[in-house]
Amino acid sequence: MSQVSAEFIATRIAILTVSSRRGEEDDTSGHYLRDAAHDAGHHIVDKAIVKENRYAIRAQVSAWIADDNVQVVLINGGTGFTDGDQVPEALLPLFDREVEGYGELFRMLSFEEIGTAMMQSRAVAGIANRTLIFAMPGSTRACQTAWEHIISGQLDARNRPCNFHPHLKK
Repeated sequence: MSQVSAEFIATRIAILTVSSRRGEEDDTSGHYLRDAAHDAGHHIVDKAIVKENRYAIRAQVSAWIADDNVQVVLINGGTGFTDGDQVPEALLPLFDREVEGYGELFRMLSFEEIGTAMMQSRAVAGIANRTLIFAMPGSTRACQTAWEHIISGQLDARNRPCNFHPHLKK
């Protein structure tokens, strides 16, 4: 199976905002991810907002993992240290494999932007049932950092020397 393609191949993406305060009208981070992915040529197949509850998060993500139409899940919010920040606890039991380098790279890039406050980011990524899942902090700036510097290149089948496209559902 070739890891690099000569042409762009769109992926099917679902976007989840984890927040007990935001609704669709003020979901700036979810809107940013939707627009950035769409502008890059990907297909947005679903978008949801769930409260800060690990079981509600896990239920929504599990439904997308089981859905053949969803290849990638982008999650914003719920990765900090408050009592409501439970995205890593919701996701880790679901992963077949964790993508350890994502959190490390995200925190490295964040250090350049916000200094040592980056230690409070528990950004995680993994693969479950050939669905790639990226979780990032809920600020729009954090979503921009993750999308522009990490995720967009790894969703592009043309990215060399490798990308995640061969590992996704067909």
